Amino acid sequence: MNENLVMVGLSNVLTLTNVSLILGGTLLGLFVGAMPGLSATMALALLLPLTFTMDPATGLSMLASLYVGASYGGSIAAILLRTPGTPSAAATVLDGFPLSQQGQAGKALGISLFASFFGGLMSGIALLTAAPLLGVLVLKFGPVELFAIAVLGITIIGSLSQGSIVSGLLSGVMGLLLSTVGMDLITGTPRMTFGNINLFSGIEFTVALIGLFSIPQALILLENAHDNDKVASKITDRLVPRFRELRQLMPNILRSGGIGIVTGLIPGTGGDTASWFAYNEAKRFAKDKSRFGKGDIAGVAAPESANNAVVGGALIPTIALGIPGSSSTAILLGALMVQGILPGPNLLTDYGDVTYTLIWAVILANVGLLAVGLAFTRVCVGLTKVPDSFVACAIITLCVIGAFAINNSLFEVGLMLGFGLFGYWMNKAGISPAPMVIGLILGPVMETSFQQSMLIGQNSPVIFLNSPIAMVLLGIAVLSILQATPFFRWLRGRLTGASRRGRTG
Repeated sequence: MNENLVMVGLSNVLTLTNVSLILGGTLLGLFVGAMPGLSATMALALLLPLTFTMDPATGLSMLASLYVGASYGGSIAAILLRTPGTPSAAATVLDGFPLSQQGQAGKALGISLFASFFGGLMSGIALLTAAPLLGVLVLKFGPVELFAIAVLGITIIGSLSQGSIVSGLLSGVMGLLLSTVGMDLITGTPRMTFGNINLFSGIEFTVALIGLFSIPQALILLENAHDNDKVASKITDRLVPRFRELRQLMPNILRSGGIGIVTGLIPGTGGDTASWFAYNEAKRFAKDKSRFGKGDIAGVAAPESANNAVVGGALIPTIALGIPGSSSTAILLGALMVQGILPGPNLLTDYGDVTYTLIWAVILANVGLLAVGLAFTRVCVGLTKVPDSFVACAIITLCVIGAFAINNSLFEVGLMLGFGLFGYWMNKAGISPAPMVIGLILGPVMETSFQQSMLIGQNSPVIFLNSPIAMVLLGIAVLSILQATPFFRWLRGRLTGASRRGRTG
């Protein structure tokens, strides 16, 4: 670990401007998470244009804190409305809502807040420790290894996304194709521009992000608007949990935080997967399993700790390898690209000051989450009652303003709306837009590193077999595809069946 860069990052994040934006971003994330139907990814996409004029470290600090705040905010609607504010808060509903029905909404929210704080803090420390260790390894990476990383990122995200592996990989390939629009990176000749000068510089990454993640969310809210159905439970009890309760929950919180960190390390998984893993483990370790689903505070603490721990875990492969661990971390990489910083293993070396500022911002955002959560959780109860139609209209308005503000271009507003309609269709078809976003991010890296590798290997693909690291990474990419094929599912079923027969025999 480079102690100088660590201290530079800490001094950067502790400026008045950055601390203020971290607290503001955490508060905004809290509000976004509390409103059912909204997501951290959507809010990050909307806020991305605001970072254009900011210092890279400042903009990333604000976005990272919003990510942290929204991860906790989703539990507010889950506990009070029985409607997860974010997908990762679905497991919190099982015990959080019964607690609120018993007049203990404050207790449930307090447990959720403190569990989120401890889980997020654990993941921040893991990020600070693990990312530099991986950074030592990536110093050995050249164009050949970078190409293998890009391939691995596409295949893993595609194979682990919602729906079938074919639809996930198809989404990733579409992202790769879209990344080729514009001038060729080597020859400088226009490609796939159809003679439109607006496309000569390529598809603006932010335009695609806003369209794919924000417009579909607004259309779904309009489609399912139920303005009169929101009746939130009131907070009548204390919000701060008792020390005895926290002490009893600590083993559960620490175990769930570890689950969240490990789950976050796997690209394509997210807070929802980690939350269910942690909930199941909490139930398995519980002395009285019958209380789960009826208002057990352990059933609230486990998913919330895991949910926030995913943030730091997902950022480890993002920072060390340039492979986004989730769609939200993909947008954080997009913020780097906006500032002219290309994603990849060089983040920890060439841009170490920015990277360590981001890491410290994640840690500080969790501390800020505790303070902001205690101060504003009661206020967020009112936000859960905001009509969906009003929220949807506000989102669409912000999308149009954000897309236009990028280059003051009405063409890009139309392009954003086109991506939005396409993203809406993808959601209806069960195709995740996340692999497409990853393809847009990794496409330039993959193309440039492939062309450089071909030059090094004198146009011979054998160059990829001469690097042990590239062979391992490409092997994992192949396995990630094969493990989801019908043959492997059949083989796994046969092995599972044989194992069960062996135990019963």
